[in-house]
Amino acid sequence: TGMNRQGILQGQLTKFLEALQKSSHVQLEAVYTHFASSDDAAHPDYTRQQLHTFEQMVKQMQHLGFSKVKRHAANSAATLLYREAHFDMVRVGISQYGFWPSSEAEVAFQKAHPEIPTPALKPVLTWKTRVVQVKEVPAGSFISYGGTYRTTRPTRLAILPIGYSDGYDRHLSNVGYVLIRGQRAPVRGRVCMNLVVVDVTDIPNVQLDDEVVLIGQQGNEQVTADQLARWIGTINYEVVTRINWQIPRIVVP
Repeated sequence: TGMNRQGILQGQLTKFLEALQKSSHVQLEAVYTHFASSDDAAHPDYTRQQLHTFEQMVKQMQHLGFSKVKRHAANSAATLLYREAHFDMVRVGISQYGFWPSSEAEVAFQKAHPEIPTPALKPVLTWKTRVVQVKEVPAGSFISYGGTYRTTRPTRLAILPIGYSDGYDRHLSNVGYVLIRGQRAPVRGRVCMNLVVVDVTDIPNVQLDDEVVLIGQQGNEQVTADQLARWIGTINYEVVTRINWQIPRIVVP
């Protein structure tokens, strides 16, 4: 209907269904489309155009005898913003994990539903690691590959066993921060393949094995997937899906 990724074009639908009717081994259970820009709430025309095309194609199917198929179209953004796209089922994606598909979708939803307290979505993911070494270096010390950061004072550093091979993006070098003992610890120098160096000079009593929050809340501070996405120039989808699958997942009731 407009995504042009998978699927059958409207002009091909009749021929496809006629071939399907001849098959005794395949039964059509459902039909769906996928919206290309439903998260762009300020420009709904393309989504409505896709929705109209989908409804026309469903009528084609019904005319050819496929009257009982289930219909689904709504991804996270459409589930939140387009009630008319709910049909028989919805396909809630990233929003079921408490992340907004876009900031525009969040603003549009809150404007349409002022009765729902904010935040309407609450992230379920916290990404953590631990301090594996604490060390002190003098002023003028270069940190990590390429010497892209140089200390301006005697500095206390914490080393974390996480890096870009784990999904902690290299573009966070000298940009991001993590949370230790409820305070922000800035990343110093380049993010390595499986190590990160952070500055804990202003955080008292940081010790070996202290908990470190990469995404999530600790005390009154938080780091969100959306923040990481802005820092590295991408979207929250990429931030959370790139977390290495080998990192243990712990479900907390």
